[in-house]
Order: sequence, then C-alpha cells, then structure tokens
Amino acid sequence: MSTFIEMNNIAHSYNKETVLKDVNLNIPEGQLFGLLGPSGSGKTTLVKILIGLLTPTSGTTRIDNEKMPSFSLMQQIGYMAQADALYSELTARENLHFFASIYRIPKKHQKERVTEAARVVNLTDHLDKTLEKFSGGMKRRMSLAVALLHQPKLLILDEPTVGIDPVLRASIWEDLRDMQKQGTTIVITTHVMDEAEKCDNLALLRDGYIIAHGSPDELKEKSDTETLEEAFLKFGGANHANTGNR
Repeated sequence: MSTFIEMNNIAHSYNKETVLKDVNLNIPEGQLFGLLGPSGSGKTTLVKILIGLLTPTSGTTRIDNEKMPSFSLMQQIGYMAQADALYSELTARENLHFFASIYRIPKKHQKERVTEAARVVNLTDHLDKTLEKFSGGMKRRMSLAVALLHQPKLLILDEPTVGIDPVLRASIWEDLRDMQKQGTTIVITTHVMDEAEKCDNLALLRDGYIIAHGSPDELKEKSDTETLEEAFLKFGGANHANTGNR
C-alpha cells in the first residue's frame, strides 16, 4: 500500500507547554489506523494538525502528496471531534441536510446519503426529533453520521464510541470495516484497548511522543507481553498522568 498520510517532525506547543515532540508518522492508504494513549498524550492535537485545523509549531503534514492545510483536501475529509458541533434547535434530519450542503453533496443525492448515515448510527427512527431531545450518546452518534455523510476519502474519528452502547459500538465497527474495504483510510483515537485491537496498525502516544508503532500483534511481540495494555506499560506508559484531553 502506498503512503497516504505523512507527518514529519511535528512539534506543537500551547503557550510554554510542549504537547507534541518530534512526531513522525506514515499511514498507508486504505488502512484503519489507531492512535492509542491516555488523556493528555497529544492525540487530539495530532489529529487537528493532521486535518489542517491547527498549524504545528514545526513540521509538515502531507495527505495524498498534498501539503496541509489544503481546502480542496478538507472537502474529502470526514472529522468527528470529541465535542459535538451540532444545532440543537434543528431536527436530526435538518442537521444532516445542512451538513450535506456544506459538503456540497448534490441535492439529488442528499436524501440517500442522509438515510444511509442515519442507518449506520441507528438514528433512523429519530430523524425528525430536535437534537435538544437527544441524549449525550445520541448526539455522539449524530456527530459520527455527519462525518460519514459525504463518503470521505479520509475519516478521522476522535474517541468516536464514548457514550455509545456495546451493541451499537460493534455495529459501527462493522460499518467502519466496510468503508475501509471500499478504500476509505480511517484514523481513530482511543484509550480503549479492545478498540485498539481492531486497528491494522497503532501508534502509542505518551507525553507528546510516539513511544511505539506497529500492528497490535507486533507490539505485543516486541514487548513480550500478552495484551496491548501490558505492551503500552512496558513501552513506557506506566507513569502517565491523566491531565485532560489535548
């Protein structure tokens, strides 16, 4: 597989605090790639730099050989942030049609895409409810539906299944695999070990550094451990501090 995402010597600081330090990352096209690390390890900052929402203090990012940020590429990226950026006074259907217009989905295809995105996140029966009546978990599912609407070439999901029940979570992972088979490159951040096991490859983050990289099996083999959690601790994650998301 050819390299689709290339991040070279990425570093970033907030005020005087450095949260990413010399990050180098190559992700092949069509891969389901995981960023695994505790809160405060730099996962969210890294994905914001990846999609061009944040300019790094130093370093460069290229997606499909094009330097980021790139407006044309942003139209091909689906991004689900940790915070839900939705319109509570609108119905789920109205929200999805609004974002379909933002993504420039032709009107003749919008109804089909709204229906399919709602199906994936199990919100078909709730499309005509306003989001102010949605639970936190339902809003997370809505955010995921928005990210999937335009069938992006690159899908970035920041802690996507937080607050989602286990049955739906399993269903969403099946749909992610289907999208991957159709050629979508998927990057997911997580601190949940069983989700990390589902990724083709992982980068383990701690204190702004990538401390290890490889498939789940490779990481366990390199660390001579039986679980990813043990591998993470052995690679240097034992003393991390839970300092909040960055």
